Amino acid sequence: MKLKLSHCFIAVDDHDKALAFYRDVLGLDVRNDVGFEGMRWVTLSPPSQPDVEIVLEPPGADPNASPADKQVMAELLAKGMLRAVIFATDDCDATFERVRASGADVVQEPIDQPYGVRDCAFRDPAGNLLRFNQPRGQ
Repeated sequence: MKLKLSHCFIAVDDHDKALAFYRDVLGLDVRNDVGFEGMRWVTLSPPSQPDVEIVLEPPGADPNASPADKQVMAELLAKGMLRAVIFATDDCDATFERVRASGADVVQEPIDQPYGVRDCAFRDPAGNLLRFNQPRGQ
């Protein structure tokens, strides 16, 4: 059996701000931008991994979610309590400088971690935690 990651989902409260960050700052390619029933989904891929899609979706986008559940998701997003993704980079320090220059909220400056990576962390415009890591020795 062969498994590959296909999609991951990140909740965002403002697609235009998120798109500017993920496309313009991180350099991801837009694959799709779809509106449906008052909601919007934007799909992006890293240029080096065109078969992996990151979907920016509204919080509580599940059609089976109750209004109360959607409200809880929006509140968790506003508090920065939803996780996002870890990106691998070949230059953690250069990535840090590029993302910091965009005005993104710095959570952690580059540091060598005891588990073998150098990493840094930011919050995207919606408050999601994003980490960028580079294996040490690269």
